[in-house]
Amino acid sequence: MTMKVSIITICYNRSATIAKAIESVLNQDYPNIEYIVIDGNSTDGTQAVIAKYSSRIAQYISEPDQGMYDALNKGLQLATGDVVGLMHSDDEFYDTGVVSKIVATFMNTPDTDGVYGDGVYISNDTAAKVVRNRIGGAFSLDKIKKGWLPLHPTVYLKKSLIDKYGAYNLDFKIASDTEFLLRYLFKYKIKMFYLQQYIVKMRMGGLSTSYARAFEVLKEDYAIYKFHNVNPIRAVFQKKLQALSQYLKK
Repeated sequence: MTMKVSIITICYNRSATIAKAIESVLNQDYPNIEYIVIDGNSTDGTQAVIAKYSSRIAQYISEPDQGMYDALNKGLQLATGDVVGLMHSDDEFYDTGVVSKIVATFMNTPDTDGVYGDGVYISNDTAAKVVRNRIGGAFSLDKIKKGWLPLHPTVYLKKSLIDKYGAYNLDFKIASDTEFLLRYLFKYKIKMFYLQQYIVKMRMGGLSTSYARAFEVLKEDYAIYKFHNVNPIRAVFQKKLQALSQYLKK
């Protein structure tokens, strides 16, 4: 029996981008994908777009939620795959063979708990130009202490681990993915494999939105690193430097 991969997409008022995200999952050449879509009761036509693909979506919920991490937790509760990953509503897989490569990695390294890879940020326009590369690089605990974490949308974990170590912490509203990754990689020291392949294309938001959220993300990151007994000043500062350096390399 082939490995089942659960992929979760959460969305709220993303009628302009949700079709590309859905199609990038449905167009994967890997046959055993359980696709789960969680909508936060959108009001802009998103639900009508999703309905066009309903016959190929395994689980679909549309209801109010407490934010993106609450929606992700709903998806995790529904997931029945051997491995779980995410496809955000503004993003797309890099190509149609990504999931096959991820599964092959798990199959070839059976002691691996999780797989991650590389990503690219693309402009939020019809040109969809590459704005910045995000290269994951090899995993190490020392790098985590210096603010490094794998790119969240490239991370695929065994479902048994999620059942064991828990879902997203709703105490953190906009950076709970950082806490989630720190918990798994630093606290529980799961075995990660770096797949040196592009996994995802991520669409950049507007500058005003990005800058407006930047300070709030910084505050939550500080609190999260402190919560996990990682030097928060060092980790947050170096995390920002790493992001800047990869932007400058583009």
